Amino acid sequence: MRLLITLVLSLVLLTALGSYAHWIEQRPGSHYLSDLRSQVALNIGQPGTRGNLLGIQPELFAADYQSLARLRLKLAAYLDHAREQGLLSERTVVVLPEHIGTWLLAVDEKDALYRADERHQALRWLAARNPVDFLGAWLNADGDARLDDALLRTKAKRMAHDYQPLFGDLARDYRITLVAGSIVLPEPRLHQGRLDVGRGPLYNVSLVFDRTGQPLGQPQRHAFEAGTLTTAAADTLQVLETPAGRLGVLLGSDTRHLARAQTPHDEAIELLAIPSDLDGHTDDTPLIAHLQAHGIRAGLKVHLRGRLWERSGQPTALAFDAGRSTHSASDRGAQLVNIWL
Repeated sequence: MRLLITLVLSLVLLTALGSYAHWIEQRPGSHYLSDLRSQVALNIGQPGTRGNLLGIQPELFAADYQSLARLRLKLAAYLDHAREQGLLSERTVVVLPEHIGTWLLAVDEKDALYRADERHQALRWLAARNPVDFLGAWLNADGDARLDDALLRTKAKRMAHDYQPLFGDLARDYRITLVAGSIVLPEPRLHQGRLDVGRGPLYNVSLVFDRTGQPLGQPQRHAFEAGTLTTAAADTLQVLETPAGRLGVLLGSDTRHLARAQTPHDEAIELLAIPSDLDGHTDDTPLIAHLQAHGIRAGLKVHLRGRLWERSGQPTALAFDAGRSTHSASDRGAQLVNIWL
């Protein structure tokens, strides 16, 4: 009898494990038709030979991250529209919003993740779908919000592998300089020209790609708090030489980022890209004052728009040019925001 019970329990366990393994291997089967339209919300100045700063505020939803091909299709549609409007050239610097790369963690996951009402619920589906990777991430996680930390680093290697070709190829194909928003990764670094990760703390990091699709300079890193999705102030802003001028990248919208930052060798930043998040409804008055005080010639602050689980909104972009500031409209949908230099 004991042997029979053992055999039955073993069979039940094997069946359960087999079903779980089959569930893990299943790919999403839903089809989602995304809105590829965008509007030119701001077009400041006149075309010239010095190039332009072009901000893209994409309207994204969780299902847009079902595959890299789907996300690329949406971003390419925005760039195609910009090209049709005469807003792209080899002197164009395109700015994408903060965390556009962070949600690559949702690529090729279960439908339940995209249908989840809240981010934490979605991330638990991620852990269930990637148990071995999640366990390894848990062992390397630290801080007060260890679970959130572990969930964000569960697919870090794949995310880094996907981020660079996705945005690098867009920069190469459209012959632009591309500020590729940001992505949260553990101890990110460039190794032999490729974005790689380590086992250290999480950073919110941005890469800029040149017209050949190669990284320009080093990753701009900001310490990151997983529990609150908070980006810390940067100690140093690197200055990148682009065809349009000397560029700095400032993640987030907290004015302390700019006030505390010191560029190496006191180099002057001419252009400032400010990728910001989905729920970035802040008073930009202090930021505008800092831009004026630091002698920034032109700057763009761009946000994600749409809905990613419980976080949603249609935040406005900020364009700063020659001491004057302008906000885009709060109309729904993706926006293109352009400054001729």
